[in-house]
Amino acid sequence: MTAPAIDLNADLGEGSGDDGALLEVVTSANVACGFHAGDSATMRAVCAAAAERGVVIGAHVGYDDREGFGRRELDVAADDLEAQATEQIAALRGAAAAAGTTVRYVKPHGALYDRCTQDADAARAVVLAAAAAGLPAVLGLPGSVLLAVAERAGLAAIAEGFADRRYAAAAGGPGTTGGSGTQPAGDAGAVRRLVDRGSRGALLDPDEAMKQAVLLARDGLVVAADGTSLRVAVRSICVHGDSPSAVILARGVRSALDAVGVGLAPFA
Repeated sequence: MTAPAIDLNADLGEGSGDDGALLEVVTSANVACGFHAGDSATMRAVCAAAAERGVVIGAHVGYDDREGFGRRELDVAADDLEAQATEQIAALRGAAAAAGTTVRYVKPHGALYDRCTQDADAARAVVLAAAAAGLPAVLGLPGSVLLAVAERAGLAAIAEGFADRRYAAAAGGPGTTGGSGTQPAGDAGAVRRLVDRGSRGALLDPDEAMKQAVLLARDGLVVAADGTSLRVAVRSICVHGDSPSAVILARGVRSALDAVGVGLAPFA
């Protein structure tokens, strides 16, 4: 039986990867909106290239932190977050309109993504900005506060997994693996956190990423850092675009999904 189609997304317009090559692979593009990375010219170029390839565009909003690439935890008030997200979405919408396309969703970046996983005020700020701009969907971790807030606001709450990042073990009771099979841990909609990207082994190589993408898409599982299996229900899989092997990894992930009968289609 053919597995359901899944979305493949990547962070683009950040000035550190081959956006054109990645746009040949992914179905959704999270485009940097000028705060943590990117600028108006880059946004226009990425939107135009995405439109040519039928790739859906999302606003990748982050802290106003180019020096830290949006990965530093900043104490920004919720009202300011909403204003910043609104400004970023507006900038990308302008670039998309010039390319004859539209922005269809929002995904926070870096430290803001992490904060929105558990901080209701921050999550609400991003969702309010998305709703005010008419964006119909929000992309985030399954089980996160961000997706719960988006759902309550009437937006599509899209759960994503990560092909190229290692998952941390479940906090409240790991699954067990053994010769007789695997007993996955927990609810598939529970929050599944990633190993800190600065830790050894946090970033997966292309072969590992291919295997993890197939597990996520076909079986709704990942193998955590401690070897246990975790249930993870996702509609989109992210491949990061800022690593030297990003294009090789993304192509490998797409090929691996094709090989097991998982089709690709944007969620928005």
